[in-house]
Amino acid sequence: MPKLRSKARRDAYKDVFGALAHTARRRVLLAVYFNGGAMTAGEIAAMFAHAWQTTTRHLQVLEAAGLLTHERQGRMRIYRIERKPLALVSDWLAHFQGLVTHRIGGEQDVLN
Repeated sequence: MPKLRSKARRDAYKDVFGALAHTARRRVLLAVYFNGGAMTAGEIAAMFAHAWQTTTRHLQVLEAAGLLTHERQGRMRIYRIERKPLALVSDWLAHFQGLVTHRIGGEQDVLN
């Protein structure tokens, strides 16, 4: 498991977790994922009761963290999930893997 030694890696963790800290941004990522990994900005905006500017800001934060990228097709922006930054989340959670055990018989995970 990689250590958190480099400043670039620490910054990447900060950006990714900062972006994921907001419920709306997590919902955007889930929506894009469950829609095949790509959605237009209009499709994303239609999911929320937010003003267009709020949705745009959420998309910008997700892009800045590297979680989404976009390409223009005519007048549309198509947003796609970038999987590599999501690996940082998995790496971070791996630090705690030894703390979690799964009980036999379908019971919930519990902390030791």
